[in-house]
Amino acid sequence: MKSKSELRIAIIGGGIGGSSAAVALKAKGIRADVYEQAPALGEVGAGIGIRPPSVNCFKKWGLYEDIERLTSRSDFMEIIAGDDQVFIKEAWPVLTDDKSEAYARLIHRADLLDTLIAHIPADQLHLNHRLTEVIDNGDHAEVKFANGKIIEADIVVAADGIRSPIRAQVLGQHDPIFSGYLAHRALISNDAVLGMSSEENILRIYVDGKNSVYLLPLECRKQVSVDITVPGKFAWRPEMTKELIMESVKGFGPTIQKIIENINLEDIVTRPLCDIEPMDKWSTKCVTLIGDAAHAMLHNQGQGANMAIQDADALAEAIAKAETAEEALQNYEKQRKPITKLYQNLSRLFPTDEAETAFPEKAHF
Repeated sequence: MKSKSELRIAIIGGGIGGSSAAVALKAKGIRADVYEQAPALGEVGAGIGIRPPSVNCFKKWGLYEDIERLTSRSDFMEIIAGDDQVFIKEAWPVLTDDKSEAYARLIHRADLLDTLIAHIPADQLHLNHRLTEVIDNGDHAEVKFANGKIIEADIVVAADGIRSPIRAQVLGQHDPIFSGYLAHRALISNDAVLGMSSEENILRIYVDGKNSVYLLPLECRKQVSVDITVPGKFAWRPEMTKELIMESVKGFGPTIQKIIENINLEDIVTRPLCDIEPMDKWSTKCVTLIGDAAHAMLHNQGQGANMAIQDADALAEAIAKAETAEEALQNYEKQRKPITKLYQNLSRLFPTDEAETAFPEKAHF
C-alpha cells in the first residue's frame, strides 16, 4: 500500500458514518475526502443515545469536550404503559470493560453531525457530489459524479446509506426490508411535553400493544425528541394526516395524546422503518461499506449511529496498521461484522407492554 501520506481515500456520503470515518482517519494522520450529494448539511433525524464505546471513540479523536457540551448523561430508560404505569426502569447496560460505564449521552443527530463536520478540513468536504458510478479496478476505483467530476481512489468508503448505490454496483443488490412500521418524528420544547419527560434525562418509551411513543430529552437544546412508532403501509415518503397519527395513538393516556395533538403536522417527519439482511461480504480489494450501507438496522436498540461511529474507528485503525488496502478492508470487516449482525437482529425486537427488559442486548454482554 502507498504511504499513508500518499493514500487516496474517498468517502461517499457525509452523514454520521462518513464524517466519523474522515475524523477517525484524520486522527491517524491520514487524509480522506468526503463527497456528499446534498448542497448543504441541514438538521435531520431525531435524538439518539451515544453509548460508551462511541464516547471512547470521540476521546481518541479529540472530540470529547465538544460532544460533552452538547450532550447530557442518561443513567436509566423506562418502559411505560399508559401515562404513568412504569413497569420497567432499568440502568443502561455496560458495553465496555469499565463497569462504571452504564450510561448513554443524549444528543440530537444534527448536533452530532455538526460537531463531526467541524473537524473535517474545509478542502476535504465536497458538497453537491451525487455519485453516478463506481468502477472497481482491483488496485483502485474510479468514481463518477453527476456534476461531471471523476476521481480515482485507492480506497472508496461507501457511507451512502441503506439504499447505497455503491453496494448495488459493487456487491450486488441488497434491497431494504420494510418492517411494517412507520416512525413519525418531531422536536418539541420541554414545556410541550407537559411535564412528562424532561426530568432526570430518562429516555421514556410509552407502549400500547404494537404502538410506541419515545420521549428522549435533549437538555442542551431544552427540547424533547418525539418518536411515534406504529404499524403502517410502506412508502419512502408517506403521505400523512394529523387524523391518521392521532388514530394510531388513541390507546395511550390523555397526556400523551395531548402532547401529540399539539404538534403541528408540518413539524412531523414520517419515514418507513427499514433494514437489510446481514451481508456475507462488505468489501472488495479497494471498496468497503460503512454504517447503514453495510448493516442498516431498525431503531429499536438505538445502535445504528453508534455502530457507524465504531465502524469508522475500526476502519481507521485497520488502514493505519495494514500493509495493503485489501488487508485493511478485510481486517475491518472481520472485526465489525459479528457485533453489527447481533444488533441488526436485536433491532427487530420492538418494545411491547409485555417486555421483561428495556435492553435485550444484556443477554449478550
